[in-house]
Amino acid sequence: MPLLLLQAFWLRFKTLKLPEPEGKRSGHCGSGDQINVLIIGDSAAVGVGVSEQTDALAGQLSKILSVTHRVNWTLIAQTGLNSADLIEKLKALPIQPFDYILISVGVNDVISVTTESDWHNNVNILVKLLKTKFTTSKVLFSNVPPIHSFSTIPQPLRWWLGKRAKNFNQQLSLVIENNQQCSTLTLNLPFKAKYLAEDQFHPSIHTYQLWAKLAADTMLLSLQRK
Repeated sequence: MPLLLLQAFWLRFKTLKLPEPEGKRSGHCGSGDQINVLIIGDSAAVGVGVSEQTDALAGQLSKILSVTHRVNWTLIAQTGLNSADLIEKLKALPIQPFDYILISVGVNDVISVTTESDWHNNVNILVKLLKTKFTTSKVLFSNVPPIHSFSTIPQPLRWWLGKRAKNFNQQLSLVIENNQQCSTLTLNLPFKAKYLAEDQFHPSIHTYQLWAKLAADTMLLSLQRK
């Protein structure tokens, strides 16, 4: 444990701090049947790794959906948010309807002192809050990425964080397995330089494109089944 703590402090000091991308965090685009989309969560949700929101997750997702629909999209995300932070942020928002909600949260829980039990309970609270406060049709949880594959994280810290990420994903699946309104998204990518940002940790524009396509395909498939 002392070695893990030393490596964690070293990594925090060494890792390049990238800014949140510039640009609007809500908007309208496209034409056709209207859908309302909310993107919420952490630094990946907000688009750290690219310089403009048009290249980030929200921008890429709304662009794909706008080919066939009128999209009203809203982004509520911030670097450093964990599941408990996100709950408090959502509690402060007004009641409003969304057809789809895409969530990116968990990495900051994995790398902090959040326990598996805390994470399980927080996901439960998030599901109930999103279903009741935002009357959403579908909630998509992006799985915690495979931290054990990030080569910039030294061993054994990488192994330990990777193990926690896997356990957190298992807890996420347990919470939503019997909930038809919720599902998980798993983005399987080769860990090549083109898929990582300058800090070798956050997504690049290529990852945001593929992530947005996976989410859009899931949303459009759900619409077809209605």
